[in-house]
Amino acid sequence: MEDIRESPYLQYFLGYEGYKYEIPFDPSMMVHFTKRLSADILKEVNALIIEKNKQEYETHDDDDKGNGSGEGESKEPGNNGTLIVDATCAPEYMRFPHDVTLLDEARRKTKSIIDVLHKTMPEGWEKPRTYRKRARKEFLTFIRNRKPRVKTIRKAIKTQIQYVERNIRLINEYKDKVGLYSLSRKQRQDLWVIGELVRQQRELYHSDTWSIEGRILSISKPWVRPIARGKARGMFEFGAKLSLSLVDGMAEVYRLSWDSYNECKDLKGQIECYKQRYGKYPEAVCADKIYRTRNNLNYCKENRIRLSGLKLGRPYKDCDKNKARIREQRKIEREDESTRIAVEGKFGEAKRRYTLDRIGTKLKETSETSIMMVFLVMNLMVLARRKAKAFFVSLICSVIEMAKRQVFIKKWQLIAA
Repeated sequence: MEDIRESPYLQYFLGYEGYKYEIPFDPSMMVHFTKRLSADILKEVNALIIEKNKQEYETHDDDDKGNGSGEGESKEPGNNGTLIVDATCAPEYMRFPHDVTLLDEARRKTKSIIDVLHKTMPEGWEKPRTYRKRARKEFLTFIRNRKPRVKTIRKAIKTQIQYVERNIRLINEYKDKVGLYSLSRKQRQDLWVIGELVRQQRELYHSDTWSIEGRILSISKPWVRPIARGKARGMFEFGAKLSLSLVDGMAEVYRLSWDSYNECKDLKGQIECYKQRYGKYPEAVCADKIYRTRNNLNYCKENRIRLSGLKLGRPYKDCDKNKARIREQRKIEREDESTRIAVEGKFGEAKRRYTLDRIGTKLKETSETSIMMVFLVMNLMVLARRKAKAFFVSLICSVIEMAKRQVFIKKWQLIAA
């Protein structure tokens, strides 16, 4: 809304007759509009864009290999094209999920709920103690400790759990007397999430493990889960995990999930989607090592698909007989690895230029819409760059032809003179 109010260009784009320094509509309307454009709708639109690019892709492939396919099933046998697959995480814009910090936030939210419920009680009702000042002081004392020991951390978690459980017991007493009708929908949702959060923290405190199924990392975004990535800057990322298919520079999200999963199980489905769209299986699939399972390798072997990477089993013996074979295999591996880099570039472009590295929406549906919108816009930009390149190439060719004609005319004028 601030961008629209400050930018005359955006106001002209929206159809304003003149510049106005006022907010055109309530910011919440953007959320309602985003909800209408669901992730499934944007995925269908992105598929239509890829279908639009399909004819140019097949024409380009016909020029390169001479055995392209038309609409539907191909008339000629054999595989064609290259499919690149990989997975990444779209991190949410949220605070790092420390257990003590989460419990302190839960304590403050339950304290606010108690304040709202106490106002509905009859006059003379004594307000119960919540020990909010003591709890806040203990939390600040812990959080200022830069390198707390395990014993100190466990003590802080136990203390905060006890404060939150006490507040929940008080809320249940208010619920039996006056109900929860005075609470807003957001407060009722937070209360349910806090109850599950305390249960999980209590179970983790009494067990020897640090993981639990469906662990809550944020009270405002309880659907976010930790995604193990193993990067240098952090072992985990917090957001949605997605599998991407890349063909001829056009990206398509095959699967988007908030729960962690093994992306190697998506390879067969991605290859079948490729065959359904282009009428053939791909000639090569460029993927990471995690995709090279025995099931995927057998599936690719049955359909005459080359899956990039080292072959299973023992390597060839380094002898004169196998030197040519080893040299050819290494050449193919280098070519496949250089081809696979394209999908890493797509992820980098999406995260640096199109905000995929920090999804700032507040709802689960709008976050999925934002992720799908990133790849839709990237595909549109690919088509725009290709159209612009073709236009400038044709323009340069016409200029060269005009220059040649001018030179030819001048030569004839000199001969005639």
